[in-house]
Amino acid sequence: MDPVTVGGLFYNRVFEIAPAARSMFRQPMEEQSKKLLTTLSFIINKLDKLDDIVNEVIKLANRHVDYGVRPEHYAIVGTALLWTLEQGLGTNWNDELKQAWEECYSILSTAMINAAEYTELDAA
Repeated sequence: MDPVTVGGLFYNRVFEIAPAARSMFRQPMEEQSKKLLTTLSFIINKLDKLDDIVNEVIKLANRHVDYGVRPEHYAIVGTALLWTLEQGLGTNWNDELKQAWEECYSILSTAMINAAEYTELDAA
């Protein structure tokens, strides 16, 4: 599927789940969609070599803090991502793929939350 189409599905789902999240996005959705898929591809290709991307994950996490992303937002994004994948893959979506993506997202989101520079007050 086209990255803009996938991104549109994903972001529309995020905004359905959490309408207030819309204000965090300042770039056009087309551009945001392309960045999302580029980042996901990069990370997926490095999942077996996470040590190679630690610095990139830290930078990404801290950019997300600057955008206003809170630890609780990661669950919303995970839900929207799995839904988007299910929509896009249709009959190719199965329990094995779902579990693999849940694990992949869990690894990434946990790493980002742990790497993010939230203040102690924010973490409380």
